[in-house]
Amino acid sequence: MTTGGDPISQNPQPLILDLAGQTRDFHLRMSVIHCETATALGLTRDRHGRTVHPDVAAAALARRNKTAVEAYARHLAAYAEPLLDAAHRALDDLPPGRHITGWRRVLDGLAVSATEIHRALDRPAAAGSPAERSQHTALWPHLAAWADHGAIAAGLAGQHHQPEPPLTGEEQKQWTEKAQAAQQRGELDLIESWWAADGQRITLAYLVEEDTSTVIALTGDRDAPGWETIGHYANEYAAGRALPRPMPPGVLRPNAPSRFTRPEPAPEVSLQELLRDIVEARTAGDTSEALLTAVQRGSATGPMIRMEELLHTAAQFAQALETVQGQQTAARLYALSRQFDFLSEEVRDAAEDLGASVAVLPPHRVPAPPQNRPSPAADTTPPTPPRTTTPAHSR
Repeated sequence: MTTGGDPISQNPQPLILDLAGQTRDFHLRMSVIHCETATALGLTRDRHGRTVHPDVAAAALARRNKTAVEAYARHLAAYAEPLLDAAHRALDDLPPGRHITGWRRVLDGLAVSATEIHRALDRPAAAGSPAERSQHTALWPHLAAWADHGAIAAGLAGQHHQPEPPLTGEEQKQWTEKAQAAQQRGELDLIESWWAADGQRITLAYLVEEDTSTVIALTGDRDAPGWETIGHYANEYAAGRALPRPMPPGVLRPNAPSRFTRPEPAPEVSLQELLRDIVEARTAGDTSEALLTAVQRGSATGPMIRMEELLHTAAQFAQALETVQGQQTAARLYALSRQFDFLSEEVRDAAEDLGASVAVLPPHRVPAPPQNRPSPAADTTPPTPPRTTTPAHSR
């Protein structure tokens, strides 16, 4: 890949902003394509998620792949190479860190995907042919890689930005004390946070004093000792220009599929459907079966087990934040996950006991008759509604 470095090295910011904008536009377009395809595929499935119209589903996927190729050609075909070059140069200038190797792998993967996509764009198959469908199908993982990870390349390329010097000495001490006092009053409102290239955790916040509000930047963990104020600004825009650029945020599970490549979820029975089954049940066995479905494990995992998994995974995420608040929240979520596990076992035991009773509802629980009105006879005319008269108003 050629460097093309002179324009960026001499005046990097306008071009980098353009590269980042094109990357963002492509991601947004891919998100729209994904949502439209999900809606189309939903119409091809039954209520349990099984595909019942495979030809229609195949056509929806072919349309998705073709539209994604067109979106890449419009937004990124002319920008992928300079974006990767800028990201590689920025990565070379970053301080050492355990994330550097991983980011290099991401950039290398994007380069491979760009090569495959450009090869297909240069030698497209005949329009509308089976070969074109196959070509576009093979490109989908590469297009998804750019939709998922293009923002990482853009974020790294943006590290050419030179931040302003942070507060030091007595001024830093004064603003840190102000921020700590506001935190104790409950008047330090957090805005956003990110990691900088040097390993700092930076947090923007509104410092409220009487009727005034000032945007300040903190470094460190706000819930742990030792955090400091490193700057104060007129607004968020000024803070963004003065502070170090954000590093691309991490992921909870490096090998987890993204929204664009994850497989279709296994068919599941919803809680709403299980509740309806119980309302409509006549025997204890029917209700027992609904309860057992809710706590089933394995390929047909029940909704209560999914809730347990949700809490456990959210706890892992909170713990991975590496903050004091994150650790505290993780402990709460782990405890709730264990409680759901215990609750699921209790539900299973109760369901088995209910099923073993072989009981049925007593006959005095008679269903209410349907609220249907009799239709008028075919040889009759509907009654004429009574006429209403409006009383005359006296003048």
